[in-house]
Amino acid sequence: MIVYGRNAVREAQRGRRRVLRLWEQGDVPDDELERLCGSPDHQGLVAEVERFPYVDAAELLTPEDALVVALDQIQDPQNLGAICRSAEGAGASGIVLPERGGVEVTPAVCRASAGAVEHLAIARVRNLADFLAAAKHDGAWVYGAESGAEVPYWKPDYRGRVVIVLGSEGKGLRPRVRAGCDQLVGLPLRGRLESLNVAATAAVLLYEIVRQRTEP
Repeated sequence: MIVYGRNAVREAQRGRRRVLRLWEQGDVPDDELERLCGSPDHQGLVAEVERFPYVDAAELLTPEDALVVALDQIQDPQNLGAICRSAEGAGASGIVLPERGGVEVTPAVCRASAGAVEHLAIARVRNLADFLAAAKHDGAWVYGAESGAEVPYWKPDYRGRVVIVLGSEGKGLRPRVRAGCDQLVGLPLRGRLESLNVAATAAVLLYEIVRQRTEP
């Protein structure tokens, strides 16, 4: 896999994956860097690294205070990257993605995450609703984020094993995934827009959980 951008390449050098080759501005012309990564946003650094090492989803629920973010068919690499960055910053156990219907870890996701994917456990599952059922069997509480939900996002007690579920940019949570949630929570909106960007919603939820878990 090719990664590009200063942060993405630097974190790849510090992370789990082996860097196979590195190209820097000055040693290589700009147009060659752009050709290598397929983007003008390389910031003078491009690297070839090993394939992304996905983990087993069950591993994410091992800690008693596991915090897992499950994403239901997120389409935009920028959104996935931003969610990974927030999840890593909040100390989440990891991210769960469906194998089909959504974006996976790509060079664009690596750059959008500012390299956070190199330090974050990410799993792919065949069926997200089945993963949620297994998580509940393991003692996790599952909260789905949905615009217009009656329960405000700060109301639940997020201590213990928690999975938060966010839906795709256009359609939100699919019916079976929604049905697999213990509770749906929403963010109150005071302006004219009907919803927040999914990455912004993830950040708000993650840091509310951090607040609850760190305040006495």
